[in-house]
Amino acid sequence: MAKTKLDLEEQELLEAYESGDFESDLDADRREYLAKAAEQTFKKDKRINIRISSRDLEALQRRALEEGLPYQSLVSSVLHKYVSGGLKDISANKSGQRTH
Repeated sequence: MAKTKLDLEEQELLEAYESGDFESDLDADRREYLAKAAEQTFKKDKRINIRISSRDLEALQRRALEEGLPYQSLVSSVLHKYVSGGLKDISANKSGQRTH
């Protein structure tokens, strides 16, 4: 597995955590809010069935293997990022079309 390159702030946080010196500045309300948000993010309570090309499926499976996760999880993650605004359709921007 490839080693992740950390920036200076991330490295400092990691070192503080590993040495036991890390102290969170989150208050109880914020911690509870983040815990609930994380739970809702990963809650999967609906199933969908879609048809895609075998070429796209194979590419998804390859990418998922590279990431070390099941391809269904990769698809779910990509869809979640798209609907939550974290993933943009760059092809629409290139052709001058507006994204929603």
